[in-house]
Amino acid sequence: METVPSPDALFSPLIEHAIELSAQWHDGTYRKSVWRDPAFEVPEGKEIQIPVMAHLAAVATIVHRAGWDEVTVAAAYLHDTIEDMNEHGQRLRRKQLREAVGAEVAKLVAQVSEQKVDENGEMRSWRQRKEEYVEQIRRSGAKAAAISLADKIHNLWSINQSLAAGEQILEVLSGDRQAQHWFHQAVLDGSEAHEDPRLTPMRERLRREIDRFERLDE
Repeated sequence: METVPSPDALFSPLIEHAIELSAQWHDGTYRKSVWRDPAFEVPEGKEIQIPVMAHLAAVATIVHRAGWDEVTVAAAYLHDTIEDMNEHGQRLRRKQLREAVGAEVAKLVAQVSEQKVDENGEMRSWRQRKEEYVEQIRRSGAKAAAISLADKIHNLWSINQSLAAGEQILEVLSGDRQAQHWFHQAVLDGSEAHEDPRLTPMRERLRREIDRFERLDE
């Protein structure tokens, strides 16, 4: 018989706050491809785009279903807030995030965030950023590894779905096929630095997507 959750376990003010803040920050920003046909009639002259919030909800859902706590789920919803600018070209500082949702969530978000620009405000190279990111995942704890794995599971699944539908998704990504394969495999390998049974199915799911990416590449 399945365990029935308590009423208090059904709602988390922390996660609700993370959802709201994430939705506000990413308002007006979109994913790089659309591979599903819309389920409704699109007005003439309009283009359907997928809000970034859909990705964040998918990542947080993976983290939640893998059995992680509310702090980790909240950080999953917010995992791109420090890394990505909002539609107004602003960057969210870690201090602002810490004041909003607490030090523990802000620390996790920082651990899974890339440093995209250098001290002069210039964009750093894709490979440099990714190598540093993978090293961060190795050095950080299992919770950060869980968020990273969930992020890469959904990203690579989306890439695979786009490729299977004949979309030229790789043309709009920064890394080519070889680079994308290297990065997702590197994250998978980097997560092995952490021992937690909840990471095992997450690693297996990412491994499946890497295998599917290889087959689609053929």
